[in-house]
Amino acid sequence: MSADERPEYNRRKELPAEVPSAPETPAPAEPVGKPQLTGRQRLVKGLWPPRVTRPQLIVALLLFVLGLGLAIQVRSNNDSSALRGARQEDLVRILDELDDRTERLEEEKRRLEEQRTGLENSSDQAEEARKQTVERERQLGILAGTVAAQGPGITLTIEDRKGAIEADMLLDAIQELRAAGAEAIQINDVRVVANTYLSDAGGGGVRVDGRKVGEPYLFKVIGKPQDLEPALNIPGGVVQTLEKEQATVTVERSEKIVVDALRPAKQPDYARSSSQ
Repeated sequence: MSADERPEYNRRKELPAEVPSAPETPAPAEPVGKPQLTGRQRLVKGLWPPRVTRPQLIVALLLFVLGLGLAIQVRSNNDSSALRGARQEDLVRILDELDDRTERLEEEKRRLEEQRTGLENSSDQAEEARKQTVERERQLGILAGTVAAQGPGITLTIEDRKGAIEADMLLDAIQELRAAGAEAIQINDVRVVANTYLSDAGGGGVRVDGRKVGEPYLFKVIGKPQDLEPALNIPGGVVQTLEKEQATVTVERSEKIVVDALRPAKQPDYARSSSQ
């Protein structure tokens, strides 16, 4: 039988021609001399530069706002008390002044209780009430500057040859004296009362209630000398402030200070006693 006539399963099958495969590309050789990265260096290289995503950016913004709010709250709490940054000398002075004010209030309370007891026990209550009214009128006259007063206190003399003293410096002295318990104050020939105002005068000097007063400024102050003088001489207080302006300041205690400058009694235009 010829080859074409042989059964198909007896025929010789020829293999397909071989297709040459592509040559394998060798892995690039690492450059000679390049240092190998350590694990820490690879970690840093993976973290920097940072790859910030949108959620991370939102979270960072929220944390920033939260931290800013906490910082503002802490600062407001720290600023709520002006005594936190005060010096030790100032704290001691403030404590002494509070103690003195407490003592004065207690004394006033005892005096009023004695007046009430006197009214309740007096056989002639009308006469006792009249006496207390007269005494109260005298006390109010001292405060209003309509009557003269005398008692222990200090004299404060300020010599200002260079004309550097201004109205606000004298006002600081008045406020410091009042805080220390001054009951009557006179500057030169002007009585200082609750509604006294000070202003700078043209050409030098200071106006007190519109009246010009010049140096030397002489303060006559009635009160407890042991409280008035230390209040003026505290570190950074009135005396040191005036001396920085090259003024000469003298404070003297006295057992008898006479405050005789008077102010006219004025009838209020609108205010009336609520008991009427």
